[in-house]
Amino acid sequence: MTEALDLTELLKDAPSNWGKWGADDEVGSLNYLTAEEVLRGVAHIKRGELFTLQRLIGDPNGDPVWPGRTPAERTMVFDESSWDEGGDGPSFPGGLHYADDKMSSFLQGSTQYDALGHVWFDNLLWNGYDSRTTIGGLSKASVAPIAERGVAGRAILLDMARFRGKDSLDARETYTHEDLEACADAQGITIEKRDIIIIRTNHLQQFFEKGDAFYEDFCESGLVYSPELVQWFQDKEVPNLVTDTIANEVTHDPNNGAALVLHNALMRNLGIAFTEICDLEKLAADCAEDGVYSFFYVAAPLKISEATGSPVNPVVIK
Repeated sequence: MTEALDLTELLKDAPSNWGKWGADDEVGSLNYLTAEEVLRGVAHIKRGELFTLQRLIGDPNGDPVWPGRTPAERTMVFDESSWDEGGDGPSFPGGLHYADDKMSSFLQGSTQYDALGHVWFDNLLWNGYDSRTTIGGLSKASVAPIAERGVAGRAILLDMARFRGKDSLDARETYTHEDLEACADAQGITIEKRDIIIIRTNHLQQFFEKGDAFYEDFCESGLVYSPELVQWFQDKEVPNLVTDTIANEVTHDPNNGAALVLHNALMRNLGIAFTEICDLEKLAADCAEDGVYSFFYVAAPLKISEATGSPVNPVVIK
């Protein structure tokens, strides 16, 4: 593996949106999604067909998560057995019985939005907030302001797997902004300013095929850093990057050895919202069938105080 460059040096001349929307901003490039942008997205609804993008929590085949995180655990608290002899089911007038359960989960352990304060370097988060504001919970740039605001606008699907003639991209396989443009051109669509960009790799299919071996020498496929790519995202005023991988980018950059460079160049510096671990298969199949790759996208993570991320079930309407 290439010896890692320090992010301070690597991104010293990278563009930044700190202060662009004020010193107190916590939603970053989602500010691009004005009312006009929402209506631009709505105009793409032609059929009224809905596609939900969340992966099933508690999938019997397994839940793909970042290494070191554990899948969600759902536990039954009450069910009919609670009222069997010796059970602890409460008594209600009229004889009501009910089912109740609880879940323990990493907040970023399923389809989810990252908070803008999720990653940092040089002791500074998005918008210049001090990294010590993360202690005990994110008092700045948590997921709650994104949840309060909500996300809606025109989105486009860039099906990189189909574009490359593959069922799924391979581990460490990378692509650039030029590849995104070429994919869009092949699909007959133009990437417009302020589009929500959704990228399909189907890389997580390998998780379901390989099981635990998926995590051996772990490195996902994804976008790879370059100054030109970061400037492209800045010029396009991209508000939200959505993919079907765990990290939205190649895990370890083959050119500089650093981990998750774009989390810092795009999220920390530009304030671009990251949505990860989406299930894009039904949507992609439909787009391949009807040739329509632009649509209305709407999502809102859960309103969780000071959280680093939140589960979400984004909805695409065609």
